[in-house]
Amino acid sequence: MKAEERVLVVLCTFPDRDQARQIGTALVERQLVACVNLVPEIESIYRWEGKICREGEVLGVMKTVAGRFEALREAIEELHPYEMPEVLALPVEAGSEGYLKWVRGEVGGAG
Repeated sequence: MKAEERVLVVLCTFPDRDQARQIGTALVERQLVACVNLVPEIESIYRWEGKICREGEVLGVMKTVAGRFEALREAIEELHPYEMPEVLALPVEAGSEGYLKWVRGEVGGAG
């Protein structure tokens, strides 16, 4: 398998469910991700501009391939309301071959 066909799980937090749905739908429509799972009601605790913040957020768990990651990152940064959105890519070491083939097919990678 080529490196650009390697499946990734990408994590991104959103301020609320509506924005997560809107951005997630746009990413699927653009074929940058095969799917987005939305995990509601998470709490994020972080330091921003010297202050400790606690915010309710929605976590987006996205599946894509390495060859689409840069375009995905750019689209998230374009569409996202945060000044610096979280975009973390984690490699998938193993998985259901049928599912991995489906992910590759949905984002334009080899099946």
